[in-house]
Amino acid sequence: MSLIRDLAEQIVACHQQDDLAIPVPESNITRLPPALDNTHAGDHYELAGALAAIQMGFIETDAQVLGKAWSRMAHQAGGFNPASWPTLPEDFDLLPRPRQANLNAFPECPHALGLYAVLPSAEWVKRMVDAEVPTVQLRYKTEAPLNRDHLMMEITAAILAVKGSKTLLFINDYWREAIDAGAYGVHLGQEDLALADIAAIREAGLRLGLSSHGYAEMVYADTFLPSYIAMGAVFPTQLKKMPTAPQGLGRLRQYAKLMQHYPLVGIGGIDESTIQAVAQTGVGSVAVVRAITGSDDPEAAVKNLTQLMKQAASQSIPA
Repeated sequence: MSLIRDLAEQIVACHQQDDLAIPVPESNITRLPPALDNTHAGDHYELAGALAAIQMGFIETDAQVLGKAWSRMAHQAGGFNPASWPTLPEDFDLLPRPRQANLNAFPECPHALGLYAVLPSAEWVKRMVDAEVPTVQLRYKTEAPLNRDHLMMEITAAILAVKGSKTLLFINDYWREAIDAGAYGVHLGQEDLALADIAAIREAGLRLGLSSHGYAEMVYADTFLPSYIAMGAVFPTQLKKMPTAPQGLGRLRQYAKLMQHYPLVGIGGIDESTIQAVAQTGVGSVAVVRAITGSDDPEAAVKNLTQLMKQAASQSIPA
């Protein structure tokens, strides 16, 4: 075990400046995930990679995925280099490319979805279409019991609002209604995948966007060959309870390198002060909620956010 700890410490030391670590209790940083907590669970590289990930604050499922990726990377490179970081699809055993050759792949959407506004109503969708936001999502929520007729009215009105415009519309959660209304696309959280009829969404020709909150969920999302993958939460957000701590820019940058063959959306707690930094990580889209809906002048906010993204695009993406 001493060799494994030594290799793990080398990894952590080499990446201290990469903004990958999230503070964790001291009691958590010296043990392996239970699934790997014996020297027979894998080779030294796998165990060291998993332990290093735990020490850097990755959750256990992500640490297990990273451990296997470190092992594949080291064996393919012919040796262990702690200064490296797994970023290739083959390190994570992702599906072979090109995705177009796979009959189970969802229809494509633009690789750069641009400013992505997450909105509570069809009225907001219409307003953002008029403001020329390139991508919008209808995230309809109600505290009252769900009225499907009213829900269908909202979805239909949102679809009519984008008709004839350049704005792309995704419907959050309500995939049945999105299919019935002939929507462009659906966005689902990972918790929705077990309940949704993925085959029905694919057969209806809708695009599919999936949320992810770390390596394990990105690898799982890849098995569905979605149209795009959203990654976050990048920063703290009060809009919903997140399954993981905020990922930060360093992790988002590594996620974007790994999943660059997909259209990518950075999401979570992003506003005017952070949108450029997020856009420079390599994602082709940045999703915002309160930066628009909480603004005193949403249309002006859209112009400002769009300009900030354009400025970010004109600068080189950090390696």
